[in-house]
Amino acid sequence: MNPFSNLIAALLLATGSTCALAAPATYQVDSSHTFPRFSYSHLGLSIQTSQFNITTGTVTLDQAARSAAVDITIDTRAVDTGSAAFNEHIQADDFLDTARYPTATFKSTQVIFTGDQPTSIEGDLTIKGITKPITLKVNHFATMTHPMLQKDAIGANASTVIKRSEFNGGKHVPLVGDEVTITIAIEAIKE
Repeated sequence: MNPFSNLIAALLLATGSTCALAAPATYQVDSSHTFPRFSYSHLGLSIQTSQFNITTGTVTLDQAARSAAVDITIDTRAVDTGSAAFNEHIQADDFLDTARYPTATFKSTQVIFTGDQPTSIEGDLTIKGITKPITLKVNHFATMTHPMLQKDAIGANASTVIKRSEFNGGKHVPLVGDEVTITIAIEAIKE
């Protein structure tokens, strides 16, 4: 084998290794560190904030190729308002109607990157069987080896604003605000 053949073989191996490292990776949502929160004006007196305690899903990420996909399911029966009585009230058919619609979902249609960082996520939010397009603004994103699990991990914080009346949940509007700010803190571990 001549020296050029050795060089070409080395380059092919290096290229193959680079492609393997740049392949998309799938991350499972860590439900113990992923909490969608929602806030709204209550009678103009205060901004109330509640959260959902059970969230599952996956994130597929290829930073080198600037591509990603997000698929999230929220258990709406796990709503946590800080009050057991209000948890039941908000699960009624006038609001979340969890008896008929026990989950809400978000599925991305496009993830926008600046450099190798996702900055916004466009997708479809489904609540009470109604699907609307939304855009989540990513205001924090990180990748690292999880120090306890010793596996690759990602984390992000993102937010959007929706109108609850557009999802058939507009009881008491305008006394209780129609605009709902949704924020999500998410962590996910590589499969």
